[in-house]
Amino acid sequence: MSDRFFLPLMALIALAMISLSMVWPQGYGARSPAPFGHTPIQQTAEMRAKIEREKESARKRAEEAIRAVKAADGNAQ
Repeated sequence: MSDRFFLPLMALIALAMISLSMVWPQGYGARSPAPFGHTPIQQTAEMRAKIEREKESARKRAEEAIRAVKAADGNAQ
């Protein structure tokens, strides 16, 4: 393939990719502009409730682990 054809084609493809990256949704972060934008998954009510449940269960597990260590330490003495 001739460089006279290939290099301008690559420049055009690069510009198209840069333009698309400016409007395409960026994963779970901030909302992208319309028409591509949508509410991020972490900001939905169901996901927020799930995150809170996971935080609460992690806190309970940590408290139980601390109690178990204290109980084992108390039995060892």
